[in-house]
Amino acid sequence: MTSLRSQYPLYLANRAVQPNTDLAVTDKFTGAVATRVALADSATIDAGIAAAHAAEGPMRGMAAYERQAVLTHCVRRFTERADELAYALCIEAGKPIRDSRGEVGRLIDTFRIAAEESVRITGEVQPLDIAPRAKGYLGIWKRVPIGACSFISPFNFPLNLAAHKVAPALAVGCPFVLKPASRTPLGAVIIGEVLAETDLPPGAFSILPASRDGAEQFTTDPRLKLLSFTGSPAVGWDLKARSGKKKVVLELGGNAAVIVDRDADLDDAAARIVFGAFYQSGQSCIGVQRIIVHADVYDAFRTRLVART
Repeated sequence: MTSLRSQYPLYLANRAVQPNTDLAVTDKFTGAVATRVALADSATIDAGIAAAHAAEGPMRGMAAYERQAVLTHCVRRFTERADELAYALCIEAGKPIRDSRGEVGRLIDTFRIAAEESVRITGEVQPLDIAPRAKGYLGIWKRVPIGACSFISPFNFPLNLAAHKVAPALAVGCPFVLKPASRTPLGAVIIGEVLAETDLPPGAFSILPASRDGAEQFTTDPRLKLLSFTGSPAVGWDLKARSGKKKVVLELGGNAAVIVDRDADLDDAAARIVFGAFYQSGQSCIGVQRIIVHADVYDAFRTRLVART
């Protein structure tokens, strides 16, 4: 029988740390406290950033096969712990178990693809002999890790969207600090448990559940070379404005449209659009937000849509 532990640590510079149990994680079906997680304070966040900054050189020095080995280990362990991960996601995010298992599958796929790509990070040789003075000249470029990264992930897909940040960072050799959503930190903490089993250099990763105020350090600290944030437009653009010189990657939700043409199966279209709009209470980056319907079938489709809604 799968169950949650009574408490979970945070991960600071690759190590499990239990300074407190201040973050209560509720069972989204009952509202009761299901478990408690360590909450990072300002000093802990600063220590995680310092460790990631110090790990830039060692991470950059990892061979491609070494990075691949870390990611392959994660794939194997996530597969072994799939039921545990799905159950934790079901409790902390309130997802039906079927959807939770699907998200665990995407977590595994993301790390598997990252493992495959970790040995394909190449450059290019460019001939420069376009004039007599450049005869025999070549230009060579290669990709290099950007450095310490800051990741802030959301509550709606806490495994999958954390994986989209963590797995590519490991594939290319970037240390990172991750702030998971405070309502759904368990999946990220379990990712930390698995990463702690590997031979990553000290400081390569920190998983730091924190309050919203803690996002300030993840955003403004100049030792961090890249910020990746997934969440609302208002928060994302504000973080970008305060991020300084670092590169910023934002995923701020969509404006997803569906087109229903005159020859569409209207019953099928209505069923799929209602699912796409209301799945997970609409908390999906690709949730249906606009429907463009051919005038010839508008009235008939509207009737079906309202009935299904």
